Amino acid sequence: MLVRFVVAFGRFWWDFIIGDDWKIAAGVVAVLAVAAVLVAGTGLSDTVISLLAGAGILTVATISIIGGALGVARGR
Repeated sequence: MLVRFVVAFGRFWWDFIIGDDWKIAAGVVAVLAVAAVLVAGTGLSDTVISLLAGAGILTVATISIIGGALGVARGR
C-alpha cells in the first residue's frame, strides 16, 4: 500500500513538473540555478535578478515552443 502511494506520488510530481516537454523543465531549472548564483555572488538587487530570471524563463519557453512548431512543420 505504501509503495503504491509513493509511486503514485512520484508519478504525479514527474507529470506536473516535467509534463509534455522535458526541455522546458530543464531550461527553467538552468535559469533558476543561474539566478541563485547571481543572488549569492553579486550585488545586484533582488528585483533585477527576478526580472532577469523571468525573462530567461520566458525565453526558454518561447524557444522550446518555436522549436517544436518548426519540427512539426518539417514533418518530424
